[in-house]
Amino acid sequence: MEPLTRTPLEVEEETTGDLGARHMVVNFGPQHPATHGTLRNIIELDGEKILKLDSEIGFLHSGFEKISEYRSYNQSVVVSDRMNYLSPLNNNIALAQAVEEMMGIQVTPRCAAIRVVLAELSRIADHIIVVGLQGMDLGAFSVMLWTFIEREKLYDIFENVTGARLTTSYTRIGGLMRDVPKDFEEMIRAVMGRLESTVREVEYMLDENPIFVNRTRGVGALSAQESISFGLTGPILRAAGVPYDIRKVRPYLGYEQYEFEVPTEKEGDCYARYRVRCREMIQSLKIIDQALKKMPSGPVGVSDPRIVIPVKNEENRPSGGMEGLIYHFKNFMHGHGVRPPKGEVYVPTEAPNGELGYYLISDGTERPYRWRVRGPSFYNYQAFARLCEGHMLSDTVAILSSLNIIAGELDR
Repeated sequence: MEPLTRTPLEVEEETTGDLGARHMVVNFGPQHPATHGTLRNIIELDGEKILKLDSEIGFLHSGFEKISEYRSYNQSVVVSDRMNYLSPLNNNIALAQAVEEMMGIQVTPRCAAIRVVLAELSRIADHIIVVGLQGMDLGAFSVMLWTFIEREKLYDIFENVTGARLTTSYTRIGGLMRDVPKDFEEMIRAVMGRLESTVREVEYMLDENPIFVNRTRGVGALSAQESISFGLTGPILRAAGVPYDIRKVRPYLGYEQYEFEVPTEKEGDCYARYRVRCREMIQSLKIIDQALKKMPSGPVGVSDPRIVIPVKNEENRPSGGMEGLIYHFKNFMHGHGVRPPKGEVYVPTEAPNGELGYYLISDGTERPYRWRVRGPSFYNYQAFARLCEGHMLSDTVAILSSLNIIAGELDR
């Protein structure tokens, strides 16, 4: 779609129809609450009907990818947290997966299972707040409060495991920062039952709610072919009837061992995206249950001390005497650390918003030569203009909330 090149005055001077009605150009964002202070949309209106929409991004650009080219691979785990801050663990895991594949590293069974559990918990934490905010944007304030309560319970788990509620920085190349607490399964089991109950309550409140249904059904619809042509992935693509899920198409972390469905809807509208996310949360709970039941024992890091530092002893010192201390020093000091062989790799993972892929080029040093991220929000947001055309101005909020655009992942 061509950008709006005319000034607002030039647009208003044009008349349409016999009544002499004028087109109007307005800004939707970045100040509007639904645009998170980071998205600007220039909209040409005929009355309240959207004729054209031109999106502008870059209000939050932090240069994450370039920053990471000046840091070691493990230091970049901290940067990955800041992209999608609703599900940082998925970003941590995706980065570690990419570097490990480049180095030919196979993580331990226990590490893989823990990553699966945390990735699915993080998916639920992301989806449940998106569903709540989608309801709130359309007037269902109580639903948002219910979902926030459940997300806080999940954050309690993340805090106990990683030491942080939001910026977790939990993965390391070849393993994890540390093993999970002894009451890991107990904490999760205590939350799982209530989580499913809350999802069912949200469905009871919204599935047939006249206001929610009228504001979402048939609004912002895309066909399967259009969704594919835009490069959309995740719940937005599956809401258009395409059962594409990286966990099934290109399994990682042993996802092929778990039994779960890939929920799809056919309509491709805002309502279908809401339904897909609700159904995906139930499937994530099934995956978590299976992973907990067969949680392997053993270490959470590979045995190579050049990649993962030796386990500390009871005195909190690296085991292995002087040699262990040397490896500890070389893993963390500037100019040392993990050194993948020369080459390049692209590794996709299934994040809550869709395909989150890391493209890395290594020159054999401890820092990546190039570090690029395929953030799903960047691809999903490009369809916003197409989705809004022909709808009413008020529909922009419903459409935008159904896309779950995360500005940190969009701008990077």
